[in-house]
Amino acid sequence: MTTADTSQDGEPTRRDVIHIFATVTAGVGAGAVLWPLVHQMNPDASVLAMSTREVDLSAVPEGQAIKVMWQGRPVLIRHRTAAEIAASEETPLSALKDPIARNENLADGEADASDANRRIDAKWMIVTGICTHLGCVPLGTAQGENRGDFNGWFCPCHGSHYDLAGRIRRGPAPTNLEVPPYEFVSDTLVKIG
Repeated sequence: MTTADTSQDGEPTRRDVIHIFATVTAGVGAGAVLWPLVHQMNPDASVLAMSTREVDLSAVPEGQAIKVMWQGRPVLIRHRTAAEIAASEETPLSALKDPIARNENLADGEADASDANRRIDAKWMIVTGICTHLGCVPLGTAQGENRGDFNGWFCPCHGSHYDLAGRIRRGPAPTNLEVPPYEFVSDTLVKIG
């Protein structure tokens, strides 16, 4: 061995420096190769633009509903009357097929499906318009459409009936319509997502 390869006083040798340099270079090279692979899994700009949707509710009269699209899914928004709110609030939990709220706005994922746990503002019911049976879009937003036996929404594919709070009451659907994440920006503007 030459004296250049060994060190008596604990100082790094030339060989140690070469090993450290090679390891650092390999790490940087691996990062440079992996970064584009990981980055390509991030959502596209068009997807990020669709992540939220603002809806002006000022044109929706009491007792009427609209359907809007959010992230490629229909969202049903109903402006409920005082009588509709009272009917939903008076429904006993024992009459429900699905006792869970399924509201993404609640911290408690297992909250009961009372009317209060299915909404933020009593006069507005906002639910994802996808039947929980096989994914059809329930009727009940347009004038003259069948609203089912509970005056909410009706899925024509297999006959699921939802009430005014989007809770499954009759039919093959196993769970309530989901409540998407949303917040009121003002009295008449809601941001979904």
